[in-house]
Amino acid sequence: MSIFQQKRARLADRLRQNDLLLAPGIFEMISARIADRLGFDCLYMTGYGVVASYLGLPDAGLATYSDMVNRVAQFAQVTETPFIADGDTGYGGLLNVQHAVRGYEAAGACGIQIEDQEFPKKCGHMLGRRVISSEDMVAKLRVAADSRTDPNFLIVARTDARTTNGLDDALRRGEAYLKAGADVLFIESPETVEEMERIGAAFRGVPLLANMVEGGRTPLLDRPTLQAIGYRIAIYPALGFLAAAAACEQAFAGLKANGSSAALTVPLYDFKKMSALMGFDWVGEFDRKYRGMDDTASGVQ
Repeated sequence: MSIFQQKRARLADRLRQNDLLLAPGIFEMISARIADRLGFDCLYMTGYGVVASYLGLPDAGLATYSDMVNRVAQFAQVTETPFIADGDTGYGGLLNVQHAVRGYEAAGACGIQIEDQEFPKKCGHMLGRRVISSEDMVAKLRVAADSRTDPNFLIVARTDARTTNGLDDALRRGEAYLKAGADVLFIESPETVEEMERIGAAFRGVPLLANMVEGGRTPLLDRPTLQAIGYRIAIYPALGFLAAAAACEQAFAGLKANGSSAALTVPLYDFKKMSALMGFDWVGEFDRKYRGMDDTASGVQ
């Protein structure tokens, strides 16, 4: 069994347990390394954060499959924690969905999230999102489920129907998507606790995903409340990049105002700890092993 298969099996086993998995959003390699070391059971590769950090653009259908699958592979190489990756709409039609699922799985993701928005898509907490027909999304999910080679590779079906069509349509779509082969159901942007409770009541025993966006359209609920409603995964896609952007802006503004970083009150990551996080301890060991061997061989002490 490969390392990636072991990760997927571990995540699938955790999902079968009756508790809530917290999944912070990773958006570039530093956030991935930090989250990976904190003991989470699952991470989430956020499309908004990846597009923003990688391209400096809004998450509005501008990133290509190649952009995203390359990031999946990079995250998989630096993390030991299983992660689910945003796969937008599957990047096109049915053949594109097949290609995306196979690519994400081969790159090392433990699951792919596919949404039922029209292309070009938008971030799930923005207005103006339009959805494709339920029948077209069902076909995408059937292709996705049939395209994976590892049965533990999760298909996360997201519907954005709530914002434009109402919750009833979103619930109907959820039922159809589960029948089509989805493993996890993600009904995006319910706007009240009561709506979240309706979702939980409609899908008892189904792995449900809650999207906790600070400043978004869905109420931020604590872990016991989400678990009591029936959610099994709570993603926090924006937490990392919102915190990083706030700290970066404050630090740079302080430098501009004071002409120095010496008096900053912004918490800074310890430089030695940062160097260790990024692998410089390993570089030191490598140098001692190989450069030291070469130096001895050449008579240099």
